[in-house]
Amino acid sequence: MTAPIPHLPSAPLGTGDLAAEITAQLSTQLCRVRLRGFPPPETPGPTLVAVAHGSRDPRALPTVRALLDRVRALRPGLAVRLGHIELNRPLLADTLAELRGEAVLVPLLFGHGHHVTHDLPAALAGAPQLAGRVAAPLGPHPLLAEALHGRLLEAGFPGAPSPRTAVVLAAAGSRAPRSARDTERTAQLLSARLGGTPVLPAYASAAAPTVADAVRTLTARGHDRIAVAGCFTAPGRFATQCADAAPGTAAAPLGDHPALARLVLHRYDQALLARTGSDPASVRAATVAV
Repeated sequence: MTAPIPHLPSAPLGTGDLAAEITAQLSTQLCRVRLRGFPPPETPGPTLVAVAHGSRDPRALPTVRALLDRVRALRPGLAVRLGHIELNRPLLADTLAELRGEAVLVPLLFGHGHHVTHDLPAALAGAPQLAGRVAAPLGPHPLLAEALHGRLLEAGFPGAPSPRTAVVLAAAGSRAPRSARDTERTAQLLSARLGGTPVLPAYASAAAPTVADAVRTLTARGHDRIAVAGCFTAPGRFATQCADAAPGTAAAPLGDHPALARLVLHRYDQALLARTGSDPASVRAATVAV
């Protein structure tokens, strides 16, 4: 089904304002999207357990809860629970201990680092009463690039590409090579969405370059309008550290951006397809249908 073209405001808008308005209108339309080939939203499935890292920042927990409220609104009837790896309650082990039947753990993380590949499977192994599986992390994916783009526009980053502009894509960082490849691929997707604007990955810990180093690299290449976009679900130490290193615009954490909520459900649905034995090509080809 083809969505109607969003109505645009009659008042004149600048390029950045127009792009932001289009993004907002499309997000409203896409909130009604269902993944082609997946069970209809009214069919309850296994519990979706969203796994956040956790943070001492008091803004983190309300931000994650707002994201899960948006997920519930998109999929009424689906049981959605929250568990943290550390620092916040409920802890993941406590959430899993309360569940029976089936669950899909959806990491609110952006690459295949240690938490995704080791901690989450270990948590499931510690809940033998539960039949579960771990979904893929949120990145890389075009919906993640959409959310990052939206937050950049909200922060005032110009909507039209320019030789002067560039973006540093900040991530938490991991020693796992696959995690770095995930971040690099997300940077490529964001660059394409920004019309070819250079996007350089950087990390808060455990990997190089740092945000400050990436800014210096882009400055040496002639870019003097550099923004920082963060692969962070909620405010926290790493998100603040990366934003503080921005020479100019720093986008807010992704939070309850509509595209991120859709991506959480997409990863959940992909995990269900894999559970049913769908062939790998079908899982890779799962796309949103407007």
